[in-house]
Amino acid sequence: MQADLMQKIISLCKRRGFVFQSSEIYGGLRSAYDYGPLGAELKRNLMSAWWRAMVNGREDVVGLDASIIMHPRVWEASGHLAGFSDPLVDCKVCKERFRADQAPRAEQGEPVVMTFADKGRAKVAAEVVEQQFGVTLERRGKDLHGAVAGDRGYVCKVCNSPFMSEERQFNLMFRSSLGPVSPLGAIANAIEKGEFEGLAGNDLRAKIDEVTKDGAVYLRPETAQAMFVQFLNVQQSMSMKVPFGIAQMGKSFRNEITVEHFIFRSCEFEQMEMEFFCEPGTDDEWMSYWCDARMSWWQQFANDPSKFRLRPHEPDELAHYAKGCFDIEYDYPWGWGELEGIANRTDYDLKKHAQYSGAKLEYFDPQQQKKFVPYVIEPAAGATRGVLVYLLDAYHEETVEGAKGPETRVVMRFHPQLAPIKVAVLPLVKKNEMPEKAREVVQAFLARGIAASYDEQHAIGRRYRRHDEIGTPWCLTIDGQTMEDGSITLRDRDTMEQRRISIDDAVDEIQRLLAAG
Repeated sequence: MQADLMQKIISLCKRRGFVFQSSEIYGGLRSAYDYGPLGAELKRNLMSAWWRAMVNGREDVVGLDASIIMHPRVWEASGHLAGFSDPLVDCKVCKERFRADQAPRAEQGEPVVMTFADKGRAKVAAEVVEQQFGVTLERRGKDLHGAVAGDRGYVCKVCNSPFMSEERQFNLMFRSSLGPVSPLGAIANAIEKGEFEGLAGNDLRAKIDEVTKDGAVYLRPETAQAMFVQFLNVQQSMSMKVPFGIAQMGKSFRNEITVEHFIFRSCEFEQMEMEFFCEPGTDDEWMSYWCDARMSWWQQFANDPSKFRLRPHEPDELAHYAKGCFDIEYDYPWGWGELEGIANRTDYDLKKHAQYSGAKLEYFDPQQQKKFVPYVIEPAAGATRGVLVYLLDAYHEETVEGAKGPETRVVMRFHPQLAPIKVAVLPLVKKNEMPEKAREVVQAFLARGIAASYDEQHAIGRRYRRHDEIGTPWCLTIDGQTMEDGSITLRDRDTMEQRRISIDDAVDEIQRLLAAG
């Protein structure tokens, strides 16, 4: 049932213009998605709500919009160049590539049953195993029996095969080059000079890295580092006093080995992060504050707040820089998963950047007459994951009485602040000056900055259903009575209740409803 929900969400997203597969006419690109007209509005509304809550609504947090490409020394200082990699392994049977540290565990010598989608694939797999490894397996339907786990301690996460390639490190950062000399040109020059002669394996890789590193730059894997690097500039230019925060929204890029669950994990994604700088010794108090504040923020827009939880990290889960960390998790169709992390990063990042840059990243407290390196509490949320969460939260099916008997009504119950379209204006028929009157009403909404849509296609019942399915909270219908007495029908998405209001009061009424949430 839960897997079925994801399929319904994916289908609705394409059909109604929320999310499309990137480059679809060329066969698509794995883990890349384009946000359609409604998806772009939903994501923008979510990120705008975050910015209002984290920046515009506070005196102690300011914003930053930093470059995606930063000096490569930033990533040396942060540890991303040295340690931001995963152990990568390939299954030699089904060819799936995945992280070795996330594979199902199996003790050496333990019998394993390999499983495939159908009998035909199981037969082909048995032939591959026999030809390549000299092992004869017994096929029972779509399962293969007779294999045993090797000394790796894990099996393939897809087919349960123990037949694996060697592990190799896989850097998660996207590398590019900046400047007039291309990496290919540098490699060609080195080959002509004989600099690669006699080199192989890791030695060859190290030499290639050496001759190409002068112009090497990276697409940022997170937005956080710019806020540490610009700590002093922001603090001094805005005369900020600790405690204070720097917030940033924007795209980050990770060359993920495993991409999964639609837009949950992809190579290009948007983040909403804030670094809150506080005096050491007050960090535990601020950690508690931000955990409560962030959980409350996510739940306020949800139909079912119980599907969010706050989970503390176990000691073996903590990043090397973290004193403590909590995840705000959501109960996705496949189980609980991360939506936002709140970490106590201590003074690790500021000290590292001070060490690598030579700059003194300290704060002078005029009241205490002392200098210190602030501790940092970091609430880091995924905007694209937030979009998926509220798509899942909003999706609702119910049986209603239609013109031809009972029918299923699909409703996206978005919070009005997040809904892509706030109000739809519908002329009952395309004559008797109703379309002209409806367009006047739409223009009145647009003039007030309220996202409104004009819709005249199909019967009025089908239009109501269409706007239910895209999450429009209210519909206004222009009919014959409107032309007589200036009243208009206001329909509520969730209750389907209708009432008459004055056309002159329509914009004010929708504004009132939006403010009420």
